[in-house]
Amino acid sequence: MNESQSFSQPLNQPEFVASFRFFSRFSFWIQLALGAVSGIALLFAMFSRNMTEQTNNAGMGFGIFLAIVGILLLCFRIFWDFRYRLLGRRMQAATPQFQPSREDVIKTLQIGLTSSLVGILIAFVASEETVAVVLAKTLAQPQTVAATYTPENAIRSLDVFVTLANVNMIGAHLCGAITSLGLLNWVEE
Repeated sequence: MNESQSFSQPLNQPEFVASFRFFSRFSFWIQLALGAVSGIALLFAMFSRNMTEQTNNAGMGFGIFLAIVGILLLCFRIFWDFRYRLLGRRMQAATPQFQPSREDVIKTLQIGLTSSLVGILIAFVASEETVAVVLAKTLAQPQTVAATYTPENAIRSLDVFVTLANVNMIGAHLCGAITSLGLLNWVEE
């Protein structure tokens, strides 16, 4: 059988289909849980900001923006994992005309992998940026007991919540990337 025919054939190996469904379900729930923690932490960060207090820290605003972009990308990825689950059901269809081709499965897994890798990159940049802001605030604090207090150098809960959201997004996108990469590797064997 030549390569073009093998890609158009449906995937109906029972062990692959069972593994595909299991890993897509596992990835969906892990990403949903980590995404919920990230979303809640980001909401706490946004609501813990004192809107009347002027902050001279544009870096944290950019970190929040990147966190929101990461959350939106994670929402897409969670939707895509749900699509994996539906694809797994189609692979178990009794009639071959309803089963997806190998090419369709590979294309779906590649889109999921790409979105996860972009999400990891965005969450990593956001984490680096927020940790740098927290570090700068920490280094700006005088180390003596009789030091004067400056509100713009205080580490607030906002800073920690944004960092927590970004770190959880890295974990969620990493879980999705590992799932897609593993399944993609198995399909292409």
